[in-house]
Amino acid sequence: MNPLINILTKFGLLKDDLDYHLIRASMVIIFLFFGYQKWFEYEAQTLIPYISNGPFIFWLYPVFGVRGASWFLGVSEWLFCALLFAGFWNKKLGILGALGSVASFIGTVTIIPFMPNGWAASAGGFPAMTGNVPFLMKDLVLFAVSIYLLKQDVMRVSLSAGLRASEIWSGLVANVNAELHE
Repeated sequence: MNPLINILTKFGLLKDDLDYHLIRASMVIIFLFFGYQKWFEYEAQTLIPYISNGPFIFWLYPVFGVRGASWFLGVSEWLFCALLFAGFWNKKLGILGALGSVASFIGTVTIIPFMPNGWAASAGGFPAMTGNVPFLMKDLVLFAVSIYLLKQDVMRVSLSAGLRASEIWSGLVANVNAELHE
């Protein structure tokens, strides 16, 4: 294993922030492409079972209608795309994009337990995925990626403000503890 580690280290691809930049670029591309789809009728129809069963997004149809809900999601996804892209240079905008991304994937991940026929009864039900659930499972990873980008951008903004990482985390922990004990 050590020779492989030595080769990877010497190659230089794993230095600095390559992972961070690749993850950010990947999220920009994902939001760009998925946002683009939302402008077309075929996607508005495809979204019906997802939006109808989403505990946080079901309200989109009564408010905007089928096409309007799709457009609303498209605008939101392009906004998150633009903010994440701007985050390459401005970490505060990156924080906003990452927060939007987190919210987006909370919205989609929470659909999973409510998706009708999402678990194959012939295989014993949960965890045998079927129908639309396998497509949604990727959003668990995208949610984790969104949290990672949020953490990275908050850390970078805080560090540029002169705070040490230990101060940032101790402050966050203190705030969470205070909220839990109120």
